[in-house]
Amino acid sequence: MIAKNKFDVIIIGGGQSGLAVGYYLRRTNLSFLILDSDEMPGGSWQHAWQSLRLFSPAQWSSLPGVMMNGGGDYYPTRDEAINYIRSYEEKYTLPVRRPVQVKSVVREREMYSVETSAGLYEAAAVVCATGSFQNPFIPEIEDRNLFGGRVLHSSQYFTPEGFKGKRVLVVGEGNSGAQILAEVSAVTDTLWVTQKEPRFLPDHVDGRYLFDAATQMYEAKMLGKAYQPLSLGDIVMVPSVKAARERGVLQKNVRSFDRFTSTGVAWSNGKEDKADVVIFCTGFKASLLFLEPLAILTADGKVETEETKATKISGLWLVGYGNWTGFASATLIGVGRSAKRTVDEIVKEFGT
Repeated sequence: MIAKNKFDVIIIGGGQSGLAVGYYLRRTNLSFLILDSDEMPGGSWQHAWQSLRLFSPAQWSSLPGVMMNGGGDYYPTRDEAINYIRSYEEKYTLPVRRPVQVKSVVREREMYSVETSAGLYEAAAVVCATGSFQNPFIPEIEDRNLFGGRVLHSSQYFTPEGFKGKRVLVVGEGNSGAQILAEVSAVTDTLWVTQKEPRFLPDHVDGRYLFDAATQMYEAKMLGKAYQPLSLGDIVMVPSVKAARERGVLQKNVRSFDRFTSTGVAWSNGKEDKADVVIFCTGFKASLLFLEPLAILTADGKVETEETKATKISGLWLVGYGNWTGFASATLIGVGRSAKRTVDEIVKEFGT
């Protein structure tokens, strides 16, 4: 008999990574619970901008057990991804409690105590699957407090309508920067600010191709074989980005500015530019502050791991944070492999 709020495994995070781990745990005799901070199922997809489309076709964008509808040539929308995640959780009746905010994780007498907004939980093992969406990164730039306009992160961007008639600077040379620039530039004046020259993938290359090529490279590396580093570019040419290219928007980019002014931004060479809004598409960092009591966080807020397993403390795994927690583990198609490996290790250590 397991006491109330005491489980073999606690999973922190109920998005795609947490659900993938739950999919494999349900096949074991281990008791487990998923704690999710969102009001509704759907993971970080429900916080993304409205027009977002997946970079890979539906067939290459699926969690273990259920194929996403659409086949090999359809690129699902944000809302379709949300509905897929929600139906996945329901299909497997995965035990998720929400909304529950995890405040801290402490290890005592070979057990973890998880303090949350819904009380205290105990478990022999903890799997972190919070991703990074809750920890957006904006670089520190001089004189930001002087700027009279609006500064926001891509995680706060939803639609372009509120930016009409404003001068908008989009910062970041990745896919989010290119997609948001493409959308906002259709309704107002924009400038693309990048740290380096943007690199565009050939029009025919998508997430499906990239995943297959990266998988071959990864497998060659694991076998100690020679491999050619994948260096085709960074930005997937989805339809909105192609349209922006036709309008000449992508060709107008400048390097990163050095400081803010009261009316815009400035460079070290004395050049200034006006701006009403600056949107930083500069990525995220792992959301793991609740692990601080364990004293295992690195200077950049990560945890040292071997694949998904923490190396400096027992009974802790991290799934879905990028390649440092398993190859392609932050993707829908890639996280299944990391989740299965994680559950296999948990079973070996704690049960059957």
